[in-house]
Amino acid sequence: MSITVKDVAQKAGVATSTVSRVINDHPSISEDTKKKVRKIMDELGYIPNVAARNLGKQISSALGVVLPPLDSKERIGNPFHLETIETINEAAHQYGMSVAIASAKNFTALSAHVERMHRQKQVDGFILTYSDKDDPIIRYLLAHDIPFTVIGQPYIDDERIVYVDNDNQLLGKQATDYLLAEGHERIIFATNITHENLYFERYFGYQKALMMANLPTLPAATFETPADYTQFGERLKQEEVTAIVVIDDLFAVRMMQLVNLAGYRVPEDISIISFNNSIFATLIHPYLTSMDIDIPSLGQLATQRLMDQLQQKPKKGSRIVVPHQLIKRESVMKR
Repeated sequence: MSITVKDVAQKAGVATSTVSRVINDHPSISEDTKKKVRKIMDELGYIPNVAARNLGKQISSALGVVLPPLDSKERIGNPFHLETIETINEAAHQYGMSVAIASAKNFTALSAHVERMHRQKQVDGFILTYSDKDDPIIRYLLAHDIPFTVIGQPYIDDERIVYVDNDNQLLGKQATDYLLAEGHERIIFATNITHENLYFERYFGYQKALMMANLPTLPAATFETPADYTQFGERLKQEEVTAIVVIDDLFAVRMMQLVNLAGYRVPEDISIISFNNSIFATLIHPYLTSMDIDIPSLGQLATQRLMDQLQQKPKKGSRIVVPHQLIKRESVMKR
């Protein structure tokens, strides 16, 4: 026979309404009573009927995690998104929330997915794991006053949006400063992402470091067409590049392959530094020197700030900056 709220109330010596308030984490119930009732629930093996409870409250007890358009193999396999989902899922579980993923190959389909999740009340709010200048989803969320947070700096209305971010300008500058300290002067920035804010911020930081060192900056090596890949080796030769700042670890693996195909060695001929300090940094040889952006904190804080909104705490735009750290490995060599 299944355990009911009445069974829990009887053993705990409280009213059934008290048990219901404990299940809903109502502020009118003391912490001591909550602990007592929850202990009895665990002992009896009572599991609240979340679906029925949420139906009456018109909530879903779920958070929507929105991934950027998965329009390439690099994005599909990027460990940043996998680590972020795992962290958000763990943080959401602490609030008794589940996670629903919104993904698609382009913004049109992704926007339709998010709108459907909202209209059907599948989730109570959203966490965007990216910031893209062509993104229609932020405008939709703002227009409908839907609670959400962003991992990354938004392009619009940042004074109205709660977002969690690294200081990506500083990241780009410090990555370049490290190469400069190792004696490199012909440094190029390489990316396969050209619409997301982190690219512009990190590239600006790269430019700032070189300008402050009175050295020339080079146009970013952007990879959007097959020709960009085939012509990269010739560009390395023409511009006498000795080091590359790469947008993230996954693309740095591709850069190492291109450098080798062009007849150069890493790090003996060309040094490479990247960002994220993901699992890829130590799955290849030489191991990647990388900027650790503390992905767990990004996911946890984004979840906490969304829950603050859902729990009716005052909503106002704010920026939370997560510190970073340089992890020195084998892919950078002194000139």
